[in-house]
Amino acid sequence: MIDRRTLFGATAATATFLSSLVKGRKAEAKTPANYTFKDVEKRGTRGRLERLPALDLESSQDFLTGFRNFVNRDMRQAAQKRLAVLMEERGLSADDDLPLEELLPMIENDHLIMGSVRGWVSNQQLTWKQVQDYFHANADEYMAEMESADHSGPGSLELDPDLVLPDYTKHEIHIQPGGYVGDPFAGYINYYGVNNFYGGSNYDDEVQAAIAERVQIPKDGKKVMRILDLGCATGRLTFAMKDRFPDAEVWGIDVGAPMVRFAHTRGVDLDKDVHFAQRLAEDTKFPDNHFDLVISYIMFHEVTSEAQDKIIAEAKRVLRPGGVFFPHGFPHWKTSTEEHGLSYVRHLAGSQV
Repeated sequence: MIDRRTLFGATAATATFLSSLVKGRKAEAKTPANYTFKDVEKRGTRGRLERLPALDLESSQDFLTGFRNFVNRDMRQAAQKRLAVLMEERGLSADDDLPLEELLPMIENDHLIMGSVRGWVSNQQLTWKQVQDYFHANADEYMAEMESADHSGPGSLELDPDLVLPDYTKHEIHIQPGGYVGDPFAGYINYYGVNNFYGGSNYDDEVQAAIAERVQIPKDGKKVMRILDLGCATGRLTFAMKDRFPDAEVWGIDVGAPMVRFAHTRGVDLDKDVHFAQRLAEDTKFPDNHFDLVISYIMFHEVTSEAQDKIIAEAKRVLRPGGVFFPHGFPHWKTSTEEHGLSYVRHLAGSQV
């Protein structure tokens, strides 16, 4: 067992350390006699959602979800109205493309607007912190769960401790502490934390199930046999695609080792025959013309323009002739992970950069 005091001694190195536990290997599906998955499930499930392990944690997250809905609806509407007044006073219209260096001096001392921004950012920070604190405090137990799943099936797991991570992948996406690569429990943290982002409407992966149903299939009538999910994170859309195409070979890849490790753990728990691998979306390592479908979900607003072009080219390479590339969620405005508060202000102003 890994002692958590050692585990969290150097956060930046934890993803590489964890990857080395399953160095470049696939976990083969076990027969029932050898099935040793140590499922940590303290409070049962609600649908396909494994409930948060402590009632006080679930209650706190429910409160933050409700507060987020209030911020995104009531506070945002009030802030938008206030911003419209400030712009009108300066002879500006909502259609003006206002640079941030002009916008910020206008609003930085306005209590209503900045209170709205502060509420949004603080909610996001507290959401991550509560979940992260719990899994760090119970690190041995959940590390054992992932270890037991690493070589269990159905499905498989491949991690690459030698993978060179581009700088853009190391940012704290959506200000998640450690991002997708820097915390060994990034998958757990992300899975439960983003339930808050959906406002309480995606506990059973309803959003991803709806997207999966909308994915277009090749028009040549050939059966869908292979599917690739780029930037799969915790595998929600990956599993939804397996549900829609149960006979297909389904792969999910992500740069974050802790993300695909959790995705595989969840796949074992859900009995889903899905393959997960730590790979770059711009360099998937798959053969040419290999997949019938290549999909992604809200990945392109987390990558650079240079990486975006490479990813699109890679998707074209691995798709068979007549195959379909179905990316969902291209960016509506340009943002960096250090500018979440500013992106909220941009949204209030209606600017698209």
